[in-house]
Amino acid sequence: MPYDPHATAVVVVDMQNGFCHPDGSLYAEPSEAAIDPVADLVDRARDAGARVVYTRDVHPPEQFDDTHYYDEFDRWGEHVVEGSWDAELVDALDVRGEDHVVEKHTYDAFYRTDLEGYLDARGIDDLLICGTLANVCVLHTAGSAGLRDYRPVVVEDALGYITEEHREYAVEHADWLFGETATRDSLTFGGE
Repeated sequence: MPYDPHATAVVVVDMQNGFCHPDGSLYAEPSEAAIDPVADLVDRARDAGARVVYTRDVHPPEQFDDTHYYDEFDRWGEHVVEGSWDAELVDALDVRGEDHVVEKHTYDAFYRTDLEGYLDARGIDDLLICGTLANVCVLHTAGSAGLRDYRPVVVEDALGYITEEHREYAVEHADWLFGETATRDSLTFGGE
């Protein structure tokens, strides 16, 4: 069934220099390779009238100084630090003024952000989720969306990852948990 563009948003997760550019702190070649598929999905959805949301993973330098357990710098090393080139969205994506950019500080784009309020205020129910990393921020964001009664659809051929096994795990888990994965070619929008 076609997606209603007025009730649908593409959520582009963390397509930032730190993950997608060869000079990035956590660069993965498949994340760079996801830029064109993500851009294609965004263009199609935007042309149909759907909203576009970009997330940016951003960490203040002191974010994990006093944490009890959760410390991404310990796990991954310093990355996408606030105010750095690393934290900026890649130039190859056409981010426009009408797009919504969510700055997040954890794997989950809903945790302590304005994302839920933005979606609810616009009557958006269906989320086409793409970006990087498939098994980390994409999967956590999709899971959080499902718990909030959005329809999260992981777009399996517009994902960045470190290993193919990570991508397969994320897609299989999303399919099993929510019953919703898709390829770009399988997506249609009302009015297309």
